[in-house]
Amino acid sequence: MAVHAASESVVAGSGTKLAIRDAATTLFGAKGFEQTSLREVADAVGITKASLYYHYSSKLDLLMAIINPIIDHMRTVSDELAQIPRDADGIRTVLGDYLRGLIEHRDVGVLLSRDAVAILNASANRYPDILDANRALLAWLAGPDATDEGKLRAGVAIEILRVAMVSKDVVPGGSDELVERVLLDAATTVLSAGEDA
Repeated sequence: MAVHAASESVVAGSGTKLAIRDAATTLFGAKGFEQTSLREVADAVGITKASLYYHYSSKLDLLMAIINPIIDHMRTVSDELAQIPRDADGIRTVLGDYLRGLIEHRDVGVLLSRDAVAILNASANRYPDILDANRALLAWLAGPDATDEGKLRAGVAIEILRVAMVSKDVVPGGSDELVERVLLDAATTVLSAGEDA
């Protein structure tokens, strides 16, 4: 019986942690990171500020809990590049994997565009991960012995995919499937257009 109660507590705890992250994402996006208090986040979830501190030690810790999954996703995609053949199917697979991770976190997009400076400051210790993942993906997409044009096309393709993070603003009623199809097609078109030249 005690084991069952303990496991319920863990599930409830992880549910509360997720609810806190979701409320913070919404409030930070609507009001801004600096302008939102932890009291407001706790009130939105229906818990005490002390309960919030049990899950997240600071507002910065909470912000990083929102941002870290996106950075971790970028790292995962870049770490797996060596295992994927660099052909048309492989390129579409990599771009699709990268894009689906961004779509999964597109609720964070408003926050990212509204509070870019706060996020850059908060994620300074993760900056090498972001930079390394981005460089690896760019180099892989551009290909070996890439021309300047190839490098630019790779950069443009990645930027097209990043539109997913602001897609809630661009197409508020747009489904995940629509965002994925349009952005993936646009990114692959940019890359393949260079092959025709």
